[in-house]
Amino acid sequence: MMKLQTPVTLDPAPVTVSYDDCVLVLGSCFADEIGQRLAGAGFRVLTNPFGTLYNPVSVGNAVARLSSGVPFTQEDVVEMGAGAGKMCSFWHHTSFARDTAEAFLENANKSLDEAAAFWKDCNKVIVTLGTAWAFRNDASGETVANCLKRPAAEFTRYRLTVAQTAAILQGLVHRNSGKQFIFTVSPIRHLADGAHGSQLSKSTLLLATEGLPYFPAYEIMMDELRDYRWWAEDMVHPTQQAAAYLCDRFIEWALPVREWDLYESRMKEWRRSRHRPLYSE
Repeated sequence: MMKLQTPVTLDPAPVTVSYDDCVLVLGSCFADEIGQRLAGAGFRVLTNPFGTLYNPVSVGNAVARLSSGVPFTQEDVVEMGAGAGKMCSFWHHTSFARDTAEAFLENANKSLDEAAAFWKDCNKVIVTLGTAWAFRNDASGETVANCLKRPAAEFTRYRLTVAQTAAILQGLVHRNSGKQFIFTVSPIRHLADGAHGSQLSKSTLLLATEGLPYFPAYEIMMDELRDYRWWAEDMVHPTQQAAAYLCDRFIEWALPVREWDLYESRMKEWRRSRHRPLYSE
């Protein structure tokens, strides 16, 4: 029979994700996809309590903040640029932005309190890495999670080395020995630096995860789903169908076999809950 794709063979998962677990999901847009799927299937899961995070430094900073639980203060508040008229912080995605500093701090600290409490209980952490590129705020010297549309002159863009990225990821594992981590590299391409630049960034992340529990989402997208029909109109993001396929492969890999039937029944319930009838009674 003719072969029409190159399947990615998955080794047995070194870390499983069970209904008995409490799961934190951090990272890029693909983390949101996995988190939404786990939540819909009835897992105890919390996804991106600071909003979407793209680079390894910001993921490490987020974990440190969850561990300390130190609240955000007025000093953390930053006015967004480009005339947005919103307040946010360099720790957060712009989805956390609010009209006033007070409103931002109230929401950010409420989310932090809930997430810090969840962090204490959680025993599994899924981290999706988006890019090895990061932005350093020149005034503070700190790497930011989001530039908040501020002027480019306020930041220095730099690419993490393999050694720097590996040190961050291994540090997460070693400092949190009571939790088990699964890493993956986001299948979303970053083409602002061109195809070669995107590959250099992804390659940095792939090399840095060597030896750590790893799910090959990027590899599945590049090989099993390499046809352009699996890409959205921007040719950067996977289609919804492709994202669902990647999530299904992740669940198949990470979920213990004894819980597959439970997962399927929960997913049927979730799909029914999202169904909108054409006509009301």
